[in-house]
Amino acid sequence: MTVNLSSSAKHIDTILVLDFGSQYTQLIARRVRESNVYSEILPWDIDEEKIKSINPKGIILSGGPDSVTNSYTPRIPQIIFDLDIPILGICYGMQTLAEQLGGQVISSDQKEFGYSELEVKGESVLFSDLGKNLNVWMSHGDQVQDLPDNFELIAATSTAPIAAMQHISKPIYALQFHPEVTHTEDGKTVLDNFIFNVCGASKDWKIDDLIGQRIQEIKNQVQDNKVLLGLSGGVDSSVTAVLLNKAIGNKLVCVFVDNGLLRKGEAEEVMSTFKENMNLNVIKSDSEEVFLRHLKNVKDPEQKRKIIGRTFIDVFDAEATKLKDIHFLAQGTIYPDVIESSGSESKEARVIKSHHNVGGLPEEMKMELVEPLRDLFKDEVRRMGVELGLPHEMLNRHPFPGPGLGVRILGEITKDKTTILKEADHIFIEELIKADLYKTVSQAFAVYLPIKSVGVVGDERRYEEVIALRAVETVDFMTARWAHLPYKFLEHVSNRIVNEIEEISSVVYDSSSNPPATIEWE
Repeated sequence: MTVNLSSSAKHIDTILVLDFGSQYTQLIARRVRESNVYSEILPWDIDEEKIKSINPKGIILSGGPDSVTNSYTPRIPQIIFDLDIPILGICYGMQTLAEQLGGQVISSDQKEFGYSELEVKGESVLFSDLGKNLNVWMSHGDQVQDLPDNFELIAATSTAPIAAMQHISKPIYALQFHPEVTHTEDGKTVLDNFIFNVCGASKDWKIDDLIGQRIQEIKNQVQDNKVLLGLSGGVDSSVTAVLLNKAIGNKLVCVFVDNGLLRKGEAEEVMSTFKENMNLNVIKSDSEEVFLRHLKNVKDPEQKRKIIGRTFIDVFDAEATKLKDIHFLAQGTIYPDVIESSGSESKEARVIKSHHNVGGLPEEMKMELVEPLRDLFKDEVRRMGVELGLPHEMLNRHPFPGPGLGVRILGEITKDKTTILKEADHIFIEELIKADLYKTVSQAFAVYLPIKSVGVVGDERRYEEVIALRAVETVDFMTARWAHLPYKFLEHVSNRIVNEIEEISSVVYDSSSNPPATIEWE
């Protein structure tokens, strides 16, 4: 059982997002929430009684990885049409909408992935207050060839003659492009036009309203039982810790696992912040040797993630056994973790990379899950942290993956490699802070590469390891642009790393964006 966001307590307006497996599905929900309207994601094949119970003001059909030209792929349930409420289909949502209402969808020879210029062809409330030409983000191979009966064309691109359509009398709309991604410049306006001008939704949901609701939900779920939390010191686990502390007080037991894969000085910082300054009940588990032993000779990134995840669970299980009467395990799981692990309720999403804290617990671990942040994005978690009174420095700290340096060391993980990487990463972050660049990038880190490069120090040849530096700018951590850091700054950082770490002979900078790359290297 997990703690999930619910609008039922306040009877607030809800936009339902029907998930067909797109990696962007959570972005749709996030954009709706940004407009202070509650949104909820359900899989495309959810029970119709659940949909009726939500009583949504409107429904958005997400994209997906499948092709409607195949008969076995997902379809819109009939209840969606029977409710007679506004519908907006996006990408796959548009294609299955068209196919189910009598149109024709084909697999096109001219696929669109990236920016495209959209030409508005007709009058539509979706494009109110916008021009006739828009820069939009496309990601599709199929396209609508023939409009369904009673539908009209409202926009096109050079390779997609039917890029947007609407019903002539009913509030049913469809877009081939993705208004939810930041790359679509006026995407938020398009979505707002649907949410407010078509659905008539009210701005009655705010992040600060969520805190009291979540505290009560935790109390209802936990009752008088104890909760074990894996505290990493990152934003997600820190907010989870404070939220749980407000809900259940001393019934919260935090376990901080020093797995040897943390940033330089991080273990000491975590214990100081939470145990000494915030008076939380924190138990430190020195488990570096255990993790390194389990990871010996392992090079595959997915296998490393799963080993780290399994080892975390084993450590928590052992600590829970010692503590007695622990019935719940709390985790700081957030939405991007879930979607990248294909952990949404929809079974259509593709796995990008697994996360150690996604997917539930093994049967032998006799505890229930408490995940109060599972349906929130990173910026929403930070906003909640502000309301809870967490320090600004902690809330605006760059994200750090659950597997830590384990996925920033390519190939086998060793003690020596972690020591080197910690030093290189520390230099990079230290210089970003000194140059007042830390706040301008969303995430920055160093990567230990499984290659060597020839260098010269003094008059001596050096054939040593290579470090990659990575920095990105992003709003939602679902898409990201590589950070265009100044050349002089990069030169300075590179010189420091090579001069101060004798095992490193070369430093490279990653200039790839997400997509096609991910933010992390593994």
